[in-house]
Amino acid sequence: MIARNEDGAGPLNPQKFVVVQPADQPKHYKAVLSKVEIDLPDNPLRYTSTPDATDGHGIWAAAGINSDNVAMTATETITSNSRILGADPLVDDGIGEEDITTLTLPYIHSAREGVERLGALLEQYGTYELNAMAFSDKDEVWYFESIGGHHWAAIRIPDDAYVIAPNRMNIDQFDFDSDDTLYAKDLPEIIKTYHMNPDTDQVNLRHIFGSATIKDTRYNNPRAWYGQKYFNPEFETTPIDQDLPFICRTSKKISIEDMKFVLSSHYQNTPYDPYGTGTEDQKKQFRPIGINRNQELHILQIRNDVPAEIAGIHWLAFGPNTFNAIVPFYANINDTPTSYKNTTGDCNPANMYWLPNVLALMGDHNFGLYEDQENLFEENTVAACRNLQIKTDQTATQQSDLPAYLEKVNQQMADITQQNSNKLLGQMLALGEPQMKLQFTLND
Repeated sequence: MIARNEDGAGPLNPQKFVVVQPADQPKHYKAVLSKVEIDLPDNPLRYTSTPDATDGHGIWAAAGINSDNVAMTATETITSNSRILGADPLVDDGIGEEDITTLTLPYIHSAREGVERLGALLEQYGTYELNAMAFSDKDEVWYFESIGGHHWAAIRIPDDAYVIAPNRMNIDQFDFDSDDTLYAKDLPEIIKTYHMNPDTDQVNLRHIFGSATIKDTRYNNPRAWYGQKYFNPEFETTPIDQDLPFICRTSKKISIEDMKFVLSSHYQNTPYDPYGTGTEDQKKQFRPIGINRNQELHILQIRNDVPAEIAGIHWLAFGPNTFNAIVPFYANINDTPTSYKNTTGDCNPANMYWLPNVLALMGDHNFGLYEDQENLFEENTVAACRNLQIKTDQTATQQSDLPAYLEKVNQQMADITQQNSNKLLGQMLALGEPQMKLQFTLND
């Protein structure tokens, strides 16, 4: 499983959920932001995608699963430092988050192949920003970070481990001689030539190429700290620690619900919760994970206990994560549910991008009033979709047209989520309207 919150620069940046067919994949790609032009291979795969819903700013495909059951999420913007940027400056006409999924996911047949293709693209075209990506297939998960304008490093995440990666360079211990690492061919040389390693006894890529700034202690480190404390309460760490571990292990298996909770979290049961009982300074001290700028949340799951035709699950939720529910959409499809694909640029609560945003705005003004209803909504929605998924797994391989059958199931899941979201909206109205200031009764 790999997952990410796609957070926009502002609160509203409409997203949609689509399937890109091989015939619709461009043969010649031109970026909107950097204007870079790249000829693409002739044999793309079909893939799911969550691009921007409005035109004019590029595709921003963000995440998906291709027809070979390879998943990719891109990108998490990360930090760097002046040492590597001085030696390998960023490239104005290179590739960036707008482009990376479209250029990579349709052409890879394994997670490792995804690392190798993206690494070659970065070395050839360069990049104008620093980003982290993740790839997965039925056997492996790889985490990838760009370094400077043309360099990169990637590491295979052990099967018994998890990673929480906020908006900073995250890879720490790195072995250039391991079968579980890949990197730009001259990365060791650039470290040596420009005396970049501050440590005498280790190769720690975060120390070499990353940051340890005051901003990290408020924007990045607290999010990793909270997620790690959720999975490992025994960790003796603080929100501002600069050397939080990268690869972690916990004593229990991690569920989809665990991942959704962490990706939605706002430091519950700590003084730093914006909805909690801490001081106003404490509640504003750290950047939450669940935030008003969440555009979509995806968990890309490649299952090993079912036939390959139903193994890929593109779990998806739109809008701020405080008031949404994640839905297990099958990835072996040719079309997506109407309310998830037909997102408009104007607010339309009949659409599943806009409805959670409406719920989140209402809920934010009195979170405690609506919290119980939201928790029940999320639990009931995911439970209903899981029940439908269990039944579908048992009958799917008996279908003559499996993609069409899975599309119908996905539509049912979308309908359940939309109906439950509207039910929650009604509950919030019933609870909230008696609290309005604009009221007057004869008994006043």
